[in-house]
Amino acid sequence: MKKLLLMLLFSVSVFSQKTTETFVSTKLKESREITIGLPPSYEKNPNKKYPILLLLDGDYLFDPFYGALNYGAYWDDLPETIIIGISQNKNEERIDDSNYDESTDLPSGKGAQFFEFIGGELLPYIEKKYRIAPFRLIAGHDTTAGYLNFFLYKDNPIFNAYISLSPELVPEMETRIPDNFLKLKQPIFYYQSTGDGDIKDILESVKKLDENIKTAVNPIVNYKYDAFKDASHYSAVLFSIPNALYQIFDCYKPITMAEFTEKIAVLPNGQVKYLTDKYDGITKTLGLKVQIRVSDFKAIEAAILKNKAYQELDKLAELARKNYPKSMLADYELGLMYEKMGDSKKAAKSYQKATQLEQIGDLNKDLMFEKLDEMQSLTLKK
Repeated sequence: MKKLLLMLLFSVSVFSQKTTETFVSTKLKESREITIGLPPSYEKNPNKKYPILLLLDGDYLFDPFYGALNYGAYWDDLPETIIIGISQNKNEERIDDSNYDESTDLPSGKGAQFFEFIGGELLPYIEKKYRIAPFRLIAGHDTTAGYLNFFLYKDNPIFNAYISLSPELVPEMETRIPDNFLKLKQPIFYYQSTGDGDIKDILESVKKLDENIKTAVNPIVNYKYDAFKDASHYSAVLFSIPNALYQIFDCYKPITMAEFTEKIAVLPNGQVKYLTDKYDGITKTLGLKVQIRVSDFKAIEAAILKNKAYQELDKLAELARKNYPKSMLADYELGLMYEKMGDSKKAAKSYQKATQLEQIGDLNKDLMFEKLDEMQSLTLKK
């Protein structure tokens, strides 16, 4: 709980580019206030693209999502994300926005207009104005959480991830959503949550939906349902946000100790392929080009040494040269390979070359000179 509170209270000043603007909508025939949160690196990295998170009930969901993403990005567990909050600060407004026809259980009236506003006006505007990666999330709470499921009724849903917090489901959604999951041809993430002190009707419908989703198995649907103990309809939101974000962005995070122990250290070989596959997966899933982290290079190096698969260090050096061409990382890995294979002469040459390159992580010139002296002394003994 302390970690959760820290996450939500973490200095939001890091997200320095938070603005509010009035969007004039022809679909809604009215103006709507939207709040935009740009990551701190947005201006510094003009070629970088970012996922987009669209928040319904942006009036009160913006800040908790803002803080959670801020905290996760600080530790590089979550990607920096552009957040768009739609103002629905009047209860009648959010209900009108979520209106549906009781005979068809589909958006109608203002609800149909709001649907077109999001897909036909707001998203194109944001994606034209900002650098957006091809990964979109949408989130809502109770009434709007139920409404966001309408986007899943399309053959090609425009969102890749759905965060449904204590949703008030429209009739037939308990069966329509699982049925549509079976028809999906593109991967999606779907998260829903409730608290055990939630509204009775919500609990019943969500549990039914959960049961139906579990029987409608489609491997391209990444699904999770959290039922929080001692949580109300409102407090469950604070428990849900980090869980949802870490589920959806799980592939993004650096190699963890559990991942190292359970998946990498047990590999007799192919450690470098594991690393390239991991980052290719980030690109494929999130549409993000992420530079391989130095800590992940070191994790793979440790696994190689543990399994004495020293030839893998040659591949790791090649990968390091592509990612950090000006650093000493590649030549250090080559030197380490020759050292472990007993060729102190070639190891010395690699370490000597490394002394002339930029330091990186915990690799520095002092360490390279120490390794060089050690290899030269072994060469002289021979």
